[in-house]
Amino acid sequence: MESVIKASQDTDFPAEIVHVISNISSAQGLDTAQSYNIPTSVIAHKDFATRTDFETALCDAINNENPNLVCLAGFMRILGQTYFDRIKAPTLNIHPSLLPKHKGLHTHQAALDARDKKHGATVHFVTPTLDDGAIIVQESIDINEGDDADDLAARLLPIEHKLYPTAIRKVLKQ
Repeated sequence: MESVIKASQDTDFPAEIVHVISNISSAQGLDTAQSYNIPTSVIAHKDFATRTDFETALCDAINNENPNLVCLAGFMRILGQTYFDRIKAPTLNIHPSLLPKHKGLHTHQAALDARDKKHGATVHFVTPTLDDGAIIVQESIDINEGDDADDLAARLLPIEHKLYPTAIRKVLKQ
């Protein structure tokens, strides 16, 4: 998220971050956003009896900002139909794999277990199906002999930091 915040400070960046919302009160992104004077909110999914109730509250908070784009980062929940019925702005997510390979969690280890030669990151449109939306941008790295999941994660992180702002520029300048 911080890479997107920093990118948004460039005068030619096509977006302004107006609010950061997390479903986890201890998320580091909240502290990061506050350090840049970006308003934050916590809408904890555990505080709601149903997914629909949670998504309704989430959508109300998002729609209060009237966004042109919603960007997820570290949001580990599948959004259901309530969200997509109520949020009309495109929603993006970044995923640490070369989608459509290795959806879900533990992607670095999955790439190693599959004996992939390449690994990478993908920014994609979010749909109600896990990691299944149209791909906006991808970038790959080689998997080296002897790499472990931590090695891949460390080498991939700088690419993710570059990739998300690139995808936002691409989507908003279309």
